[in-house]
Amino acid sequence: MNQQCLKLTAYFGERQRAVGKAEGFLADAMLDLFGSRDIATSVMLRGITSYGRSHDLRSDQSLSLSEDPPVTIAAVDVEPKIRALVDDVTAMTDRGLLTLERARLITRDDGIEDLGDVESRATESAKLTVYVGRQERVRGRPPHNVVCELLYRHGFAGASVLLGVDGTAHGERYRARFFSRNVNVPLMIIAIGTPARVSAAVAELTEVLPNRVLTIERVRICKRDGELFARPPELPTTDDHGRNLWQKLMVHTAEATLHDGLPIHRAVVHRLLQSETARGATALRGIWGFHGNHKPHGDKLFALTRRVPVTTIVVDTPESIARSFDIIDELTARHGLVTSEMVPAAMSLSEAEPGSRPSSETPLAEYDY
Repeated sequence: MNQQCLKLTAYFGERQRAVGKAEGFLADAMLDLFGSRDIATSVMLRGITSYGRSHDLRSDQSLSLSEDPPVTIAAVDVEPKIRALVDDVTAMTDRGLLTLERARLITRDDGIEDLGDVESRATESAKLTVYVGRQERVRGRPPHNVVCELLYRHGFAGASVLLGVDGTAHGERYRARFFSRNVNVPLMIIAIGTPARVSAAVAELTEVLPNRVLTIERVRICKRDGELFARPPELPTTDDHGRNLWQKLMVHTAEATLHDGLPIHRAVVHRLLQSETARGATALRGIWGFHGNHKPHGDKLFALTRRVPVTTIVVDTPESIARSFDIIDELTARHGLVTSEMVPAAMSLSEAEPGSRPSSETPLAEYDY
């Protein structure tokens, strides 16, 4: 039986130091914590461009990225274990953004249930996330190649493979090293499809991935290859109990797709920053993937342009997300896959009062749309 779980995601700079009782770099302290708590899976991803509340742009086109690249760390497990982390994570963090999102967790010990609660919503799709070791082998091949081919065959709208540089798998810490095969260092595969296709794909993935960790989340496809299906849902500021509602936009594009000569992900980040529409955005470069009818692919030797996927993430209030989508809609007039999700809890730590910390009782908003 698969279980309801929470996903804790942190956005900050790789050179950021831990505060409080924790020592060293924040990323190290956070992943040490996840390993010591036997968290099902966590992964650290390096970004290629981002900005936050300070409006300082980090980009791999300047020295700022080599000095302090943006990172995103996601940790997934059953709700009680993730809730127990919140106090410790916020105690070691004085800047950045933390989010909590609901998901359905399927591990190597679980089966697959029906997704009827999502299938009943005609406008909604599902996001399938697969966590697997970077150099594991599935039928003698890299796991992300096998998974993407399976998802493409099942008719998914798209999938992106994001390479982890550190993380935990089934409670054990694994770091990427130069002189190592990095077999168990996790990577993350994010895929979007209908609930029926997700159910069918998961049933097959549970057979081909013995050490699987999968999550399923509700998501809305807003745009695909320039076609507008639906805007992000118009959510209120709070739910019926006064708990704040947040939203997330994910823009899946390719590094080679341009808007007015600029890669779409860079145009999105620059426009959002210049317009002060959103409090932050992060772009993550993938290594493999597909969108629409294009077969799974990555970089090729001697190619003039990079063909890898890029995922741009924006988390903000519903009002800000509505304005941000107007900008993203313009910039994805021909290319890209744009999705939206409700985020039941987010903590912008740079905005907190000095000495204040969110607690492990951080309420998760409830809203049916």
